[in-house]
Amino acid sequence: METRTTSRRTFLSLSMGLPLGAALAACGTSGPTRPGGGPSGGGGGATATYWYLSVQPQEGVRTRTMERFNAANPNGKIVGTILQNDAFKTKIKTAIGAGQAPTLIWGWGGGGLRSYVQAGQVEDLTSWFDQNTALKDRLFPSSFGAATIDGKIYAMPCETMQPIVLYYNKQVFEKVGAQPPQTWGDIMDLVPKFNAKGIAPFSLGGQSRWTNMMWLEFLFDRMGGPEVFQAVFDEEKDAWNNPIALDALGKVQELVKADGFIKGFSSITADSNADQALLYTGKAAMMLHGGWTYGGMKQDGGDFVSGGHLGYMNFPPIDGGKGDPGNTVGNPGQYMSISSQATPEQKEIAKKFFATELMGDQAIKEWVGTGAVPIVKGADSAFASAEDAEFLKFVYGIAVNAKSFAQSWDQALSPTAAEVLLDNISKLFQLSISPKEFATNMNAVIGK
Repeated sequence: METRTTSRRTFLSLSMGLPLGAALAACGTSGPTRPGGGPSGGGGGATATYWYLSVQPQEGVRTRTMERFNAANPNGKIVGTILQNDAFKTKIKTAIGAGQAPTLIWGWGGGGLRSYVQAGQVEDLTSWFDQNTALKDRLFPSSFGAATIDGKIYAMPCETMQPIVLYYNKQVFEKVGAQPPQTWGDIMDLVPKFNAKGIAPFSLGGQSRWTNMMWLEFLFDRMGGPEVFQAVFDEEKDAWNNPIALDALGKVQELVKADGFIKGFSSITADSNADQALLYTGKAAMMLHGGWTYGGMKQDGGDFVSGGHLGYMNFPPIDGGKGDPGNTVGNPGQYMSISSQATPEQKEIAKKFFATELMGDQAIKEWVGTGAVPIVKGADSAFASAEDAEFLKFVYGIAVNAKSFAQSWDQALSPTAAEVLLDNISKLFQLSISPKEFATNMNAVIGK
């Protein structure tokens, strides 16, 4: 088994010791080309290409950041194309495998990035960061863990840290006369209360699969601590057969059987933001989802956010669980790599983008404006005057105080293992396989 700096040493440092981290992918369908013009970039010089995720408000920040760069660099522009989350994941893997990747490869780091490195498809940026120490020092140290493979940096950490959050509709809780759950037992007790009122206890975009995964990530952590999944990450034989893991898999099926989720959840997609709408329209009481959904609910939910009707909290502890209730899960940031197949001119455009606009002052300001915390040191200084100061401080506090901030499973694992994981999670939630069958199927792809 080859050395895996990302999987072994860095995953634990992300999980156990560093101050900050975080962000599951924002959601977002194949879309139109964005600013940058045609092949010449509209300015007569070289042109770099960039694919990124749709869905506002994140899409808007990415687009405007690129627009500012293009305005300042008419002879070396970037052409952008937007894609929804799932479409992006499929298209980027196909393009990289065919040696036709965009110049700028947006992603989540971890296992996916490692596969690109093994295939020789992304640039080693270690020496570039050595030459740009001020830029590197400006970013949270924890953000580099998922960008590092075998001690070398292959991606520029960017954008925001967004842990997974348990959201709830305060008006719905008041209607039922209930309080937010403080334990897993409370969650199970609330399920029949909301169902009796014709309200789904939890919204869930289950067709997207990774949304289901967030439940397991927290159950594993709250019941056994980060070591349970770390054993899988470290490719220990039969790691999924850990009794705690099997118990956690059983608990989520108990929630499904109790009608804890909106009926028809397996046909609801996160890319459409339908799961968010169920929460802010009061059709569902709670939702476990990424920090980025705050901005979407603020934008689309009328006065749901501005009127103070949105509640949020960290995932509650589980009675008898060994995990620290202050732990969280998510991704340590988003990541931008440079295709090794790009021309020297395209690579220079990409590096200039990294050094200037990508995490420039205006971009940071706009990310804060979406209700997200940029992965830049001192970003919290902008919170006091921010419209979403309370939520921003909440997110920052989770990240700072978490003893474990584990990377999202489907990004931590190899693409092969991640696809099997998501497929089996979907089956687990549909009750078509048992916890034991899930474990057997997943043990078969450990190390693949």
